[in-house]
Amino acid sequence: MKKDLAHIKDFLDESYLKYNNKSFIENDPISIPHLFSKKEDIEIAAFLSATIAWGNRKSIITNATRLMNWMDNSPHEFILNHSKKELKPFEKFVHRTFNGNDCLFFINSLKNIYTKHNGLEDVFKNKSNDSEFNLKHNITNFRNIFLETKHLSRSEKHISNPLKKSSAKRLCMFLRWMVRDDKKGVDFGIWKSISPKELCLPLDVHTGNVSRTLGLLNRTQNDWQAVEEITSVLRTLDPKDPIKYDFSLFGIGVNKDLKL
Repeated sequence: MKKDLAHIKDFLDESYLKYNNKSFIENDPISIPHLFSKKEDIEIAAFLSATIAWGNRKSIITNATRLMNWMDNSPHEFILNHSKKELKPFEKFVHRTFNGNDCLFFINSLKNIYTKHNGLEDVFKNKSNDSEFNLKHNITNFRNIFLETKHLSRSEKHISNPLKKSSAKRLCMFLRWMVRDDKKGVDFGIWKSISPKELCLPLDVHTGNVSRTLGLLNRTQNDWQAVEEITSVLRTLDPKDPIKYDFSLFGIGVNKDLKL
């Protein structure tokens, strides 16, 4: 390892310990799935919260809480057994460009996934014949199944497609929540079908800008190619758990803590 990269690794490891603790939860969308203990409740709450996780974090948490309240704070039970009448509040849901039609489609699609496809974890498994693991396959498989349910074409933009170069930030973040298990109390680690070493960085403005400032990312666009580039670098820093550095890069960016 180069001296400079070793220095950067030390800085990122220090930042990881600083930001990856339970105090992180309160002001982050991950606080919503932390309201639950049942596996299916956690993953549904996490998926819906991650889906609307763009913009102001306070607004994200407020709107995700609203969704959980409308589901009587039993999201799995609601997804499986809701009545037509119980869907009425969701018709008027709005978060940025995610509207009531999108919301109803997501509920119906989740019902299809839990009744016909053995749940969210199963549809994210890598079912490709590609011997080299690539999270892009998992996300693509999930997306294909998710879109089986009748929907408006406008709703498809809310399910990112890395095959069309999307960074799939929210899906990568959701997978980090479900897969990583470092006993720090933030990520859940309840999915065992994907290994932490196979995750990809949730690439956003903060993680992208800090990665470039540190010289870890050359690509200027925040697209899937950039995700693969930065994730490849992070795997050299920690082959078993590269996406632990999401805490570092995001925390440094949000808190303007870039002091090398």
